[in-house]
Amino acid sequence: MKFRRNSPAEPEINLIPFIDILLVVVIFLMLSTTWSKLTEINLTLPVADDQRQTEKPRQIILTVNAQGSYSVNKVVVDGRTVAALTAALTPLADKSTILVISADAASSHQAVVNAMEAARRSGLSQLTFATQSSEATEF
Repeated sequence: MKFRRNSPAEPEINLIPFIDILLVVVIFLMLSTTWSKLTEINLTLPVADDQRQTEKPRQIILTVNAQGSYSVNKVVVDGRTVAALTAALTPLADKSTILVISADAASSHQAVVNAMEAARRSGLSQLTFATQSSEATEF
């Protein structure tokens, strides 16, 4: 008599239930996700006017050197305090006057802040800073 050995059953991998579960998860994620737009800010950008300005505004050029000394329109200011700078700027101040601060790259921040404070005390509300283009500097 010949006895057969019981061969182990071949394992069967059934992928259909796994795919069903994944589809249910995808559907759940699609239904629970909100599809709203991100908050946007509406901007109206200014348009450049190409008309040439016929009249150049009056400017005061305030120079700050690397040591913290000031000069107003190429006239050296005596003293480095805010009060001394205010005394030099006040006679030149006008509502339409623009103050151009031209500070040395090595000058301290405090010297520039003092110049801005003196401009505020003098009544100068229009400030700008002089810069040079990066093409002019060579490294």
